[in-house]
Amino acid sequence: QVQLVESGGGLVQAGGSLRLSCAASGRTFSRNVMGWFRQAPGKEREFVAAINWSGGSTRYADSVKARFTISRDNAKNTVYLQIDSLKPEDTAVYYCAASSSGRTYASKSEYNYWGQGTQVTVSS
Repeated sequence: QVQLVESGGGLVQAGGSLRLSCAASGRTFSRNVMGWFRQAPGKEREFVAAINWSGGSTRYADSVKARFTISRDNAKNTVYLQIDSLKPEDTAVYYCAASSSGRTYASKSEYNYWGQGTQVTVSS
């Protein structure tokens, strides 16, 4: 069992930055591939970024590649998503997810555990 709790969202002006955190509990955290997804109103949940257990392999959606950075600190059981140069199109609920797979999948169907999400709102 892995429990995930996101934090760090908020209302930010375009061009600003946020660092989202995902605190994980459960003894399997260090071996999980972790991902971030987001879902805007009326849209499907979409892949943002993923990182493997060691942090040595990462994957990003093309739409966020230049501005988002995923990282993890296994000692703190925490995964981060640094978001720079925020745009209004980044407005969404951001979800942390964990996969038992060893690959950084982009498909949400490959993830076993999900947090409740944290709202990111970017104003113009």
